[in-house]
Amino acid sequence: MNLSILRKGLITAAVALLSLNVSAETVRFITNQGSFEMQLKPEAAPKTVANFLRYVEDGSYKGTLFHRTIPGFMAQGGGYSINYEQVATYKPVENESKNGLSNTRGSVAMARTNDPHSATRQFFINVIDNGYLDGSPNKFGYTVFAEISAGMDVVDKIVNKPTKSGPIPGMRNVPMEKVIIEDVVLVDQAQP
Repeated sequence: MNLSILRKGLITAAVALLSLNVSAETVRFITNQGSFEMQLKPEAAPKTVANFLRYVEDGSYKGTLFHRTIPGFMAQGGGYSINYEQVATYKPVENESKNGLSNTRGSVAMARTNDPHSATRQFFINVIDNGYLDGSPNKFGYTVFAEISAGMDVVDKIVNKPTKSGPIPGMRNVPMEKVIIEDVVLVDQAQP
């Protein structure tokens, strides 16, 4: 047997195994409107994905709402309890919007204030292409860190629910029927 060929084969196999370990994880959102899955993009947004996974792993997305939905734009959630109280956050994450990912239909990005480095736990799902939200060499945008890989029909259902203003002064586009995130789990840990 040629040792050179064997060595090349072992190196190729090792590289393949290593690449499996850094591949994107899939997360399942279970809501009172149905379930959807998102595939995380740690290679493009490592700090943002690590931040998002802290909230998944500590279970604090469970019992939060999609509190803002705008047809033809996006569905935003993860920051308010079912009683519309803001939930605790970790420190803000550094903006990674210049990562080459775009706010296209089905992409998931971090919500933030006017401060580009203010994203904590709230995220939004784009239901149309919103390229104007992307980062560029000259400006920070909204960091895309995942994409919907299954259940986009559920997201469309959520975003098309009738909305109202309130209950907190200044809140708009709030679904009249609460859209509750019942659980968020890594797919390999989820029940079928």
